[in-house]
Amino acid sequence: MRSTGGRWWLRQDSRELIINASRERLYDLVADLTRMGQWSPECRHVEWTDGAVEPVEGATFIGHNRGGPWNLMRWSRRGRVLAADRGRRFAFITEEGGRESTLWTYRFEPTSGGTRVIESYEVKWIPAWARMVDVPTNRHRELRESMAHTLHQLKTTAEAAPTDLPRPADGATARLD
Repeated sequence: MRSTGGRWWLRQDSRELIINASRERLYDLVADLTRMGQWSPECRHVEWTDGAVEPVEGATFIGHNRGGPWNLMRWSRRGRVLAADRGRRFAFITEEGGRESTLWTYRFEPTSGGTRVIESYEVKWIPAWARMVDVPTNRHRELRESMAHTLHQLKTTAEAAPTDLPRPADGATARLD
């Protein structure tokens, strides 16, 4: 999924980054939604709801966010885990006004330098008032920047801990660009 040309209003987009950690480790970090506030500049914290305690398909949660100009906007969204395939894919959808709104997906692909993590969103529906706010605030740009920040924070955390990837036979370390 790539940016939609010159259009900058919300529809869909993705960002990716290669991280020197296993797919399983990265999945575990992302799927622990209660930690999302550590990676995302927009999400402040997430709570599991309706008895959910872990990231399994169908688990529900509420995410509390802050963003917009000067971080003045605050909102909370209910969500539901749609896919929980450890080491491969984690996806959830948020709700707006009782309707499915935005699909967020994380894909984990093995590479020679670790794992390619791809974060994407796809707007299914948002109300007209939200579209009117999105245009002057350039929400699309804000989400692209937030995804890049999230992935870099994830990289910092995952690579700071002992790696679970095998080291090259000659003892050299893998180089990431």
